[in-house]
Amino acid sequence: MNRNNLFNLIKEKKSFLCVGLDSDITKLPKHLLDSEDPIFEFNKQIIDATIDFAIAYKPNLAFYESNGVKGMQSFEKTICYLNKFNNQIFTIADAKRGDIGNTSKMYAKAFFGNKDNAFNFDAVTVAPYMGEDSVSPFLEYPGKWIVILALTSNKGAFDFQLIESDGKKLFEHVLEKSQKWGNADNTMYVVGATQANMLTDIRKIVPNHFLLVPGVGAQGGSLQEVAKYGMNEQCGLIVNASRNIIFASAEKDFAEKARIEAQKLQNEMAQLLSKHIS
Repeated sequence: MNRNNLFNLIKEKKSFLCVGLDSDITKLPKHLLDSEDPIFEFNKQIIDATIDFAIAYKPNLAFYESNGVKGMQSFEKTICYLNKFNNQIFTIADAKRGDIGNTSKMYAKAFFGNKDNAFNFDAVTVAPYMGEDSVSPFLEYPGKWIVILALTSNKGAFDFQLIESDGKKLFEHVLEKSQKWGNADNTMYVVGATQANMLTDIRKIVPNHFLLVPGVGAQGGSLQEVAKYGMNEQCGLIVNASRNIIFASAEKDFAEKARIEAQKLQNEMAQLLSKHIS
């Protein structure tokens, strides 16, 4: 999916919502635990309930890898199900990969390679700490995207990301340097919603790139602030919400409650799009 396709999807659904499929098996509704594959059944019902309001889905690998082979089977079933919707959604593998060149090539092949032997996501999150050769293999696949960790919403972000060197914070160096590796048509950045006050400065460095913004909802980020300071003429935002949608209920009505929460966010996003984009 290219940038214009993504923007058209945003306009069509009047939404820039990404649903994070952080499907923790210990938090699933108990009635699902008797099903053949509880995680996939949970994901499928969440997807069906929210797809009218979401433009993207982001399974977090940790919640699948932690369940071993069965977890990865659930992951595979989930992306296969998502890919049935093709141009209706954008898919992001939240894997935070990044390693020496040969290893990154294998990671890239796993997520972007031939659809018969790869997961076939639209995008994957990557960690830039090891530099260009750890990221560039992901950029060898036309039509695919990397989402580089820039400024995150966790407490530990202050440990490294805000350290200053040569008058710039580390995350600003990441934003500037990584633009030599890719461009606004294949590179996005993770910027946490709890860091919305820094979005003005971030947009001075990357005015045209899409930003993947976690932290709205359960982590306390403000959607209005994110839109005010981060939206560009093609929206330029994909806002992720996970726990407040997928775990809106732990009962048999979990999918219905997830739909309600997703629709609330979509309604708010529609108003913000109308306000900020002509």
